[in-house]
Amino acid sequence: MVLPLIKGIIFMFLTGLGVVGNTFVLVNYMSFCRGTMKSIHLILINLSFANIITLLTGVMPRIISSFGLRNLIDDITCKTVVYLGRVARGLSICTTSLLTVVQAITISPRASRWGRLQPRSAWHLLPLLVFLWILNSLISMNLPFYIKSISSMNTSQINSSDNYCYLQSQHWIIRWIFIVFLVSRDAVFQGVMGGASGYMVFLLHKHHQHVLHLQTSKLLYRTPPEVKAAKSVLLLMLCFLLFYWADCFTALYVTFFFEKHFIEVIVLQLVELGYAILSPVVLIHREGHLAECWPGH
Repeated sequence: MVLPLIKGIIFMFLTGLGVVGNTFVLVNYMSFCRGTMKSIHLILINLSFANIITLLTGVMPRIISSFGLRNLIDDITCKTVVYLGRVARGLSICTTSLLTVVQAITISPRASRWGRLQPRSAWHLLPLLVFLWILNSLISMNLPFYIKSISSMNTSQINSSDNYCYLQSQHWIIRWIFIVFLVSRDAVFQGVMGGASGYMVFLLHKHHQHVLHLQTSKLLYRTPPEVKAAKSVLLLMLCFLLFYWADCFTALYVTFFFEKHFIEVIVLQLVELGYAILSPVVLIHREGHLAECWPGH
């Protein structure tokens, strides 16, 4: 009983930090930048909202279970929590990918092919964000039909499990169809993310060479805010990839090689939520004054 209680306290503390950080970013961009809403702001609002959903759906049921209140989680709660959590995690990768693309376009030379793709206003991206919500909702639409609460089962194996919900067996065709959809989505958006990030690194290298030339010429130069924002996006993208692949390898490690001991399970669950907790910290640290808003269109 002591270990689950400790785990509940740890998750409650970390989730609180993550929710507060994401709410801070969300409120700042929604209020302070209301009159000058830009594409980057709208994307970060969507990312923060998805992170909040990820944290609440991923942690609150585990906290309830850790405090011995597992019976409060019924089938409807399980279906809702697992479905929203899966949708939010999918939105996280899609929104981060979109963020890198838009920032790469923002720092592109105006006369270039990429520079001409800049959206005229933030609201031109709204249909794309709606599409991402619909896409991830459809990719996870099988979950509500097969998710059940463990409170409806009376086996000792389930009762001693750390899980609060379980996935019923599906027809192998249905299972593989949705697995293909999930893998394809992650591969496509990570590929786009990698391409946009590589392009930004190339542009930042050219900018660095230009700065060195000006310094050699003893000319004063001030780094444009677009360049600072691009570095922040690159750091955010690296954080996402770090936690995404750490989550994959940790899940394989726990599932196939070792028994699910307390430490391994808690590390896996923390890695799953790491990006949602850390991403607002990256934004707040890199941008000292969020209310001043990021550059871009």
